Amino acid sequence: MTRLATFSSLTMALMVFIAAASFAFAGEAINGRQGGLAVKGYDVVAYFTEGRPMRGRDDLEHTWQGIRWRFATREHLATFTEDPARYAPRYGGYCAGGVAIGNLAPIDPEAFVIIEDRLYLNYDKPTRDKFAENAEESVAKANANWERIGQTE
Repeated sequence: MTRLATFSSLTMALMVFIAAASFAFAGEAINGRQGGLAVKGYDVVAYFTEGRPMRGRDDLEHTWQGIRWRFATREHLATFTEDPARYAPRYGGYCAGGVAIGNLAPIDPEAFVIIEDRLYLNYDKPTRDKFAENAEESVAKANANWERIGQTE
């Protein structure tokens, strides 16, 4: 094989790898590193069924979108597995108040609010209260900003 043919083959292989990697990581940003824990290990279904945050168990995990999600009960795990998008927090689990002002910020799993059957997590309880104070406007701002800052491609 000539050097040019070898170079062309390597270049083509590299281009295919880059395209595949880009596709694998394209989409909506998730608050957590690849293989890390979503929502700091809290059970996202519990916010809806129990009305409060609950830590998930390390033996009750499900991987979705490359992130590990933990659950307090087998029922919560099964519920999430059936419809993860229904229970996953908005804005990839980043602070909803931060997204509303155009920033990606960490969250405190205790600082949550459910608005129109969607889970919103926040940096802290004062941020949650401000976000929920005028929920319609806050959600509209966050949605508009998420289109810009919440995409990984």
